[in-house]
Amino acid sequence: MSGSASASAPRPRVGFLGVGWIGRHRMQAIIETGAVEVVAVSDPSPEMAGEARKVAPGAAVAPSLDAMLEMGLDGIVIATPSALHAEQSIRALTRGVAVFCQKPLGRTAAEAKAVVDAARAADRLLGVDFSYRFTEGMRKIRDAVRSGALGDVHAVDLVFHNAYGPDKPWFYHPAQSGGGCVMDLGVHLVDLALWTLDFPPVARVTSSLFAGGERLEGRTDRVEDYALATLTLENGAAVQLACSWRLHAGRDAIITAAFYGRDGGAALRNVGGSFYDFEAELYRGTARETLSSPPDSWGGRAAADWSRRLAEGAKFDAEAARLVDVSRVLDAIYGQTSAI
Repeated sequence: MSGSASASAPRPRVGFLGVGWIGRHRMQAIIETGAVEVVAVSDPSPEMAGEARKVAPGAAVAPSLDAMLEMGLDGIVIATPSALHAEQSIRALTRGVAVFCQKPLGRTAAEAKAVVDAARAADRLLGVDFSYRFTEGMRKIRDAVRSGALGDVHAVDLVFHNAYGPDKPWFYHPAQSGGGCVMDLGVHLVDLALWTLDFPPVARVTSSLFAGGERLEGRTDRVEDYALATLTLENGAAVQLACSWRLHAGRDAIITAAFYGRDGGAALRNVGGSFYDFEAELYRGTARETLSSPPDSWGGRAAADWSRRLAEGAKFDAEAARLVDVSRVLDAIYGQTSAI
């Protein structure tokens, strides 16, 4: 099937596992596409499940993932704590159910690879909520880079500083979260760099991780709240990233993705400390050209795109293997290894 689903064809049946704020927001975006039917929700909190049914009144409340999988789902959206993502995704995929998962797909590259392998074996669609790819600004910057408008890109600067920290305790337990601000925020930065540059080979990674202002120095009993990392690409280009929780930044957030080449530069920047409003510009020397500006309702586009592809009959996409490339870089940042 190509294009949108036929009006006479049954829509794919989709369930939602984990329906906190993110899960419900993605549910609304998916419902608005009209591409699928939301038939089930599941959450440990009856209150959250009740809120989700306000968004999807026809959905049944399932007591568990297993119960949902018995309902003959075509797809499932997973928005649970990070430690559960890989195992839950694999259980769904091995039952022939397509998956859209919150980041990170796995706490390690090994976990991420196991999920991708399961998706390949089942020939089912696999997506991860790398939502910043779907901002208008990043789309235009990627087009500029891919078209050669900047020349060969030799430097990338990436920043995601958050004046707040997560409000759920599991984020601060390494075994449950897989890491701190790098796993939570830095994963988006690594993905944006690799995705924009068409996933170039990474030669080595160096990093410095801090917790409460102290170097972690290999400690694994705490998660980092500030991180600096440099990725040296095989072609010699340098990608630098910084991310943090609870930074004294004088604003809610500082978010930047800047790409510099021989012939020009381009950058996405948040506006006024916002988590949601972005502008993108193209640079030539001291001149600048606006590529995009607010408003731009981008938050649910990754989920909406997955649901449309599911309705179109999309199966395993080799692009999903790139999800492991992102996880390998995170492994290197946490291991402070010199090569990946």
